[in-house]
Amino acid sequence: MNESLSQLGRQLLAIWKQLGLNQRISIALTGALVIGGLLGLAAWSARGSYSLLYGRLDEGEAAKVIAALDEAKVRYQVRPGGAILVPADQVHTLRMQLAGKGIPRGEGVGFEIFDKPNFGVSDFVQRANYTRAIQGELARTISQLDQVDAARVMIVLPENRLLIGNQQKPTASVFVRVRGAGPLPAAAVSSIRLLVANAVEGLAVQSVSVVDNLGNVLSDNEDDSIAGLSNNQLTARKNLEQYLARKAEGMLERVLGHGQAVVRVSADINWDSITRYEERYDPDGQVIRISTVEDESVESTSPSSTAAAGMAANTEFDLEPSAPAAPASPTSRTKRKTTNNQYEINRTVSTMTQGAGSLEGLTAAVFVAQQFEGTGADRRALPRSAEDLLRLQRIVQSALGIADGDPDRPHAITLEEMPFNDRQVMDLATQLDRQESWRQGLELGQQLILPALGLGALLLFRRALRRTRPEDLTFGLPVPSANGSGNGRLVPGMGRNGNGAHGHQDDAPKVVTVEVLNQLIRENPASVTQAVRSWMNRGNPAK
Repeated sequence: MNESLSQLGRQLLAIWKQLGLNQRISIALTGALVIGGLLGLAAWSARGSYSLLYGRLDEGEAAKVIAALDEAKVRYQVRPGGAILVPADQVHTLRMQLAGKGIPRGEGVGFEIFDKPNFGVSDFVQRANYTRAIQGELARTISQLDQVDAARVMIVLPENRLLIGNQQKPTASVFVRVRGAGPLPAAAVSSIRLLVANAVEGLAVQSVSVVDNLGNVLSDNEDDSIAGLSNNQLTARKNLEQYLARKAEGMLERVLGHGQAVVRVSADINWDSITRYEERYDPDGQVIRISTVEDESVESTSPSSTAAAGMAANTEFDLEPSAPAAPASPTSRTKRKTTNNQYEINRTVSTMTQGAGSLEGLTAAVFVAQQFEGTGADRRALPRSAEDLLRLQRIVQSALGIADGDPDRPHAITLEEMPFNDRQVMDLATQLDRQESWRQGLELGQQLILPALGLGALLLFRRALRRTRPEDLTFGLPVPSANGSGNGRLVPGMGRNGNGAHGHQDDAPKVVTVEVLNQLIRENPASVTQAVRSWMNRGNPAK
């Protein structure tokens, strides 16, 4: 094995000695290029993939994270926007380790201010620390929103007083740095105000002010909406209009094709809430509620007129026998019947509550793309007939739920056929196709760069080896002898006078190779110079 390696080394050394200066430089540069490419690919492959550890960090928190990574000797990359990338296989481990150290904490000071008990603190300092903790926790929470880059919260809590008659209400102010150029959505502003109000005791939503980094007061937009409508009402109206527009547009696209119709709907909504109480009486529908019947019967007898009943006559005694008594008067009888009826009149009581949000009317505008025939200069428009447009209008009317002849709800639908300007869409599609082709080319190049470098190195090495083969000369040169006299052998076809008349042709070689010339240059440069000068004089006899 060692003998084979030694023989291979001697052969390579012999080949290297036979190469010219240009060939040696070419081989050296090719080898350096191949080795550098292989080392670069190896380093790029060993680098591995990086994943996001933390993003949207401010300078202070990013510095703390970088210091912790340097202490742990972990490779990382810092990207714009406060993003720090680490090897993908260490992301979760590093997050847990940094969380154990309390990094990153976010903006402000949170409830960790109470982790270390400090005895002897005054009540004022304790309340101030509590307010700072709430402000810091709220700022960290608000910063987690996708539209918010950073936030700060300021809370003003009134002092506790014995007399609560003139007690002031707490207030809060929120400053947000919005990500991007657009304003903060109204839904995000509402959520921020509600979040802060529920985190502070006694704080109302209306007492929370929100300001962005551009100086816009975002909380006023909610209170002063268009036409006195609240944000919820505007959102409900927008959702209804978008739903109806998508509904009608989806039906048209199934018939005309994708992107061939545009529908916009405007809804007139009544936000008045009405409660109506109604009480009706029906005099014809009387019902006996209480019926009372009194039946009275009286019977009386008239007494005699001579004396009062039960008393004797105050007269003198009559010794004579009395006369017979007079007959009694007749008895009187009286009967009376009384009926008392109390009637209940039929009464109907109804309560009707009309909720807010009733639809008063709809207005829809529909654009239908114009049809074309042919391409290029032969392209011409094909307008639709009036019947087709009317049919499409009826489709939109049915999709929006509009009935014919409804006087209570005035509706208006406008449908027009217009040529669409799709140049921007086509340019965007072309740009996306170009980017996709470029991306695929990069991926293919990354896959083929290593084989291409290897193949190129082999071709260059093969070409360099080809140059070491003997090259036949088409002319004869005087070959000096080894003694340096210049009277050595002659190449066949050329003597000392250039006419090839001498007879030393049997001992001379048939051809002069590059190896022979190199050897002659090393052994006797003067003879080679004389031979070259003789060759040049032969080519120019006048000189």
